[in-house]
Amino acid sequence: MPTVTSPVERLRARVGDALFTRVAGPGGFEARDRIHLTPGPRWFAPGSPIRRVHADSATFAGGLRALLLQSLHPLAMAGVAGHSGYRGDPWGRLARTSTFLATTTFATEEHAQEMVDRVRAVHDRVRGRAPDGRPYRASDPHLLTWVHVAEADSFLAAHQRYGERPLTADEADEYVAQSGRVARALGAEAVPESVAELSACLRSYRDELVATPEALDTAHFLLREPPLPRVARGPYRLLAAGSVALLPVWARTELGVETWFSRALGGPAGSLAVRGVRWGLGSAGGRERWASVA
Repeated sequence: MPTVTSPVERLRARVGDALFTRVAGPGGFEARDRIHLTPGPRWFAPGSPIRRVHADSATFAGGLRALLLQSLHPLAMAGVAGHSGYRGDPWGRLARTSTFLATTTFATEEHAQEMVDRVRAVHDRVRGRAPDGRPYRASDPHLLTWVHVAEADSFLAAHQRYGERPLTADEADEYVAQSGRVARALGAEAVPESVAELSACLRSYRDELVATPEALDTAHFLLREPPLPRVARGPYRLLAAGSVALLPVWARTELGVETWFSRALGGPAGSLAVRGVRWGLGSAGGRERWASVA
């Protein structure tokens, strides 16, 4: 790596390293090398829609939207609240999620399958009862499909709004189909294969969704109490407003997350925040550290 002498480039490099280590965790650099440098066939070809979407900095906004949307299913939220420690270990959870996303998108077929098998083993152990008494299992195909469609819809919405190279209609359909391959490997069923099917699948869950106290607490934690140093909270608020602006109106209302700022300026704020992330991760290989040059 060439020596960075410009003050602006030094700042950019520090920002990129800070973003990467926060998202990927303390073992992120080693995981990155294993994912990208191990030779072998991959599930998805270079340049494919899923690699473009998951390599773009818009995933930061999409990931936050996905967490908010997923929380509206009471059984999925009960599993998170009871087993994932979203308040006690938010950065650990983020690192595990980002590593799963990077591995299944960019790693060898062997490593991607190993990651899926590991997560399925965890899901088999996560079970219990929601506060309303209903039993839940993280391995339930119906819940797995909900988590998947909320995530796929969120990443796609963020990419089309804030991404560097938005997908064409055909590429968006391909993205949905490609992301569905991972969901089926995890045990999801009736997985959508196109944008139209994705929208229909989301609508089919509407009657099951409600903002429980746990969902409201999650939204408050993610949007109002982010575990960040004070200096980072201003930029994060821009990202959060951009994520909220991407939510369906009914979801914003259910969670009570819309503010005058997100309503009036959420889109521009999200775009500015994502451009800031892209600037930082573009430093001296920083973007490749986050995902890959798709």
